[in-house]
Amino acid sequence: MDTTVTDFEQLRRMRADNPKMRERDLAQRCGVSEAELVAAFCGQSAKRISTDFSVLFPGLEALGEVLALTRNDSAVHEKVGVYDRYIKGRNASLMLGADIDMRMFPSAWVHGFAVEKDTGSGVKKSMQFFDGHGEAVHKIHAREATNMEAWDELVARLALEDQTPGLLAEVVPFDQPARPALNRSAQAELRERWQAMTDPHQFVGILKDLDLHRLNAFHLAGDSYAWTLDGSAVTALLHHAANDGLPIMCFVFNRGCIQIHSGPVANIVAKGPWINVMDEGFHMHLRTDRIAEVWGVRKPVAEGHVTSVEVFDRDGDQIMQFFGVRGEGKRERDDWRDLVEKLPRLQALAAGEALA
Repeated sequence: MDTTVTDFEQLRRMRADNPKMRERDLAQRCGVSEAELVAAFCGQSAKRISTDFSVLFPGLEALGEVLALTRNDSAVHEKVGVYDRYIKGRNASLMLGADIDMRMFPSAWVHGFAVEKDTGSGVKKSMQFFDGHGEAVHKIHAREATNMEAWDELVARLALEDQTPGLLAEVVPFDQPARPALNRSAQAELRERWQAMTDPHQFVGILKDLDLHRLNAFHLAGDSYAWTLDGSAVTALLHHAANDGLPIMCFVFNRGCIQIHSGPVANIVAKGPWINVMDEGFHMHLRTDRIAEVWGVRKPVAEGHVTSVEVFDRDGDQIMQFFGVRGEGKRERDDWRDLVEKLPRLQALAAGEALA
């Protein structure tokens, strides 16, 4: 961070002095969260809006085609489509559209803004949502085909009374928890319960019951269930899937949202540290230099097992995850299994080696 800005007028001046810098990068330079940078423009080019899922998500379908964007520090996931098939849940809600497929955790959607940005060639409109730490959980961008009358009506319904510009005093920096030390006391029970799984969604409950970090569980599971892959495995996976026309599922995570692409990928482009999918309707961007661990993982299901490739950063946070596309109740595709088995492996990590 170059400096810490404490006044919204300073942020506006910094924005004017750096018109081409991305908001996320400018916020970091100013020593504030991205949400605080956006909030500085309330009453000007930004409007505070509610994060009430019961209003937001049912209202999005009328907008028609939009771009949905979910990111974390290392990856960006963009899908073009319609927000349809919304399913409300208390702890997690679902969007199960043909193109926009998401899991949303409402407790993390704290700040919302409708933003208008003059690009010099027109005004781009978006809705942007942030967690209590001021970090983006999800953004919705209008496109040429978007119903802008419905967009403006929805923004008006969501608009909050208070439109005062400010730095969001309630925003607190995220305190990254330390990754727990590897504890082998749960290994026997983990392996027993892992072997008894009939649905991959049961895995989260096992981790919670045994108080295990996801990566520590992989280290304890044994090579028949989890094995380490080389950092180049993700790039290899994307190229092989593209070459073979193999449909895959690509998940990108943050604290408030999971966004999923299901289908083939075709146009794989490397640029600097980034590996990118640049397909019509789906863009994905991954910083390969931020990959610390990659794992191949096998979980039992009623139809045999499912295989995933899971990607983590140096803090042990999950960046993204890949599966092969399979129909409900159907056996996993052999070509997906073969692809994962052929990805470059690392030698088995000694106990605790990756935790240093």
